[in-house]
Amino acid sequence: MNQTITPLLRAGKKEWIGLAVIALPCLLYSMDLTVLYLAVPHLTAELKPTASQLLWIVDIYGFLVAGCMITMGTLGDRIGRRKLLLIGAFAFGVASILAAFSTTAEMLIATRALLGITAATLAPSTLSLIRNMFHDPEQRTVAIGIWGTSFSIGGAIGPLIGGILLEHYWWGSVFLVSVPVMVLLLIAGPKLLPEFKDPNAGKIDITSAMLSLVSVLSVIYGLKQIAEHGWGLIPGWSILLGIILGFLFVKRQKILKDPLIDMELFKTPTFSVALLANTLSIFVALGSFLFIAQYLQLILGLSPFEAGLWTLPMAAGNILGSMFVPILVKYFRPAYVISGGFVLSAIGFSLYAQLDGSSGLTYIVTGGIILALGICCVVILGTDIIVSAAPAERAGAAASISETGTELGGVLGIAVLGSIGTAVFRGKMESSIPEGLAPEAAEAAQSSIGTAVAIAKDLPEQVGSIILSSAKEAFTNSVQLTSIICASICIILAATVIYMLRNMKKGNET
Repeated sequence: MNQTITPLLRAGKKEWIGLAVIALPCLLYSMDLTVLYLAVPHLTAELKPTASQLLWIVDIYGFLVAGCMITMGTLGDRIGRRKLLLIGAFAFGVASILAAFSTTAEMLIATRALLGITAATLAPSTLSLIRNMFHDPEQRTVAIGIWGTSFSIGGAIGPLIGGILLEHYWWGSVFLVSVPVMVLLLIAGPKLLPEFKDPNAGKIDITSAMLSLVSVLSVIYGLKQIAEHGWGLIPGWSILLGIILGFLFVKRQKILKDPLIDMELFKTPTFSVALLANTLSIFVALGSFLFIAQYLQLILGLSPFEAGLWTLPMAAGNILGSMFVPILVKYFRPAYVISGGFVLSAIGFSLYAQLDGSSGLTYIVTGGIILALGICCVVILGTDIIVSAAPAERAGAAASISETGTELGGVLGIAVLGSIGTAVFRGKMESSIPEGLAPEAAEAAQSSIGTAVAIAKDLPEQVGSIILSSAKEAFTNSVQLTSIICASICIILAATVIYMLRNMKKGNET
C-alpha cells in the first residue's frame, strides 16, 4: 500500500520547473527593495522631489508590501493561489512600466505604492503553492530553500544590476527588468502551477483587512521614523496606534466565523516558536547589515559598487545553506539544525565584533558567510515548519503570517539596533569634539557617521582629521556593541529552540 502511495506524493519534473518559474518573481520582489537606492541621484535630478517626497518614493514600496501581506495571503486561499499570483504578476508588470516612465514625483510615489500592493501577492502565493506542489517533506524543504535563496540573490544583485543599467540607460530602466519575467510567469504559470483554494472559505472580512493594514503600517512607520530620526512623539504615537489596532484585530479574529487569520495556529508550539525564530533572525540580520554597509563605505572608503561586491560572499553563503539544510534535516532533528544556525550566526557576529577602524574585510567576508549559513538554517527550516503546521487550505494565511513576521523583524532590527548604535556613536563623539568648532557643526558631527565624514572634509586639515578619526572610532565601537548584542540574542534563541522543539523528529524518523 505504502509503495503505491509514496511515489504519487513526490514531485516530478513539472513541479521543479514550476518552482523555477515562481522563484523568478520572488527574486524580483527583493530586487525592487534594493535596486532603487542607486537610482535616487538620477531620479532626483530629473523629477526634483522634495525631501519628504523622496522618502516616500523609497519607503512606500516596503510599507505596502508588509501592510498588505496578511490580506493577500488569505485572499489567495479564497480565490485561488495561482489566480492571485497571475493577477499580481500582471499588475506588477504594469506598475513597473508606469514607474519607469513616471514624469513627476507624485506619479512615482503612486506607482511605487501600486508595486508594493501587487508585490504583496507574490511571496505568500508562491510559498503556499510550494505547500501544494511538494507533499514530500524532504522535497518541500529543498523547494523552500530554493525559494528563500531567490530572495537573497535578488537583494544581492539588485544594486549590481542597477549600477550596470544606470551606466547605460535612464533611471527608469531599473524598473523594466521585471517586465519580461512577469510575462514569462503569465505564459508558463497556467501550464506548470496547480490551482488550489479553500473550498469552504467564506468572504473576506473588510474590517479585519483594514485593521491589519493600518496596524502593520503604523508600527512600521513608527519604527522607521525612530531608525531615521530617533525617538519622538509622532513615531511613539504611531507605534501605540498600531499596537492598539493589532489588539483589536486579534480580538475580532476570535469571534469571526471566517477569520482572516486562524488564531488557533499560534497555540501550536512548533508554529509559534518557528515564527519567533524567523522574525528574530531577520531582526539581527538586517539590523547588523545596516552597520556593515556603512562600515564598508565610510570607514574603509569603498564605493557603493565595491561595497556591494564585498557583500556577494554572503549571498554565496545563502546558496550553500539552501543546499545543505535539506541534507541536515535528514540526519538531525529540526531543533538541532535551527539551534545550530543560531550558533553559527553568533559566531558570525562575534567576528563582526572584532572590526577596527582601519581594516576588517577579512572579518566581514568570513563573518558574513558564516552568518548567512546560520540565518539560512533558521529561515528555511523555520518557514517549512510554519507552512507545514497549517492545514493545506490555510497555507496562504500561514505563509502571509511568516512573511509579515520577517518584514516586522527587519524594520524592528533596523530601528532598535540603529537607535542603540546611534546612542553609542553620539556618546563617544560628545567627548571627542575639538574646542572651537561651531556649535551647529559639532551637533551635526554627533548625529551620524555619514554627516561627520562630510563635515570633516570641509574643515581645516588638522581639525578635520580629529573629527574623522573620532567618528571612525565611535562608529566602530557601535558596530562592536551591536554585534555583541546580536550574538547574545542568537545564543538565547539557540537554547530556546532546543528546549521548545526538542520533540520534533528528524526527516527520516516516522
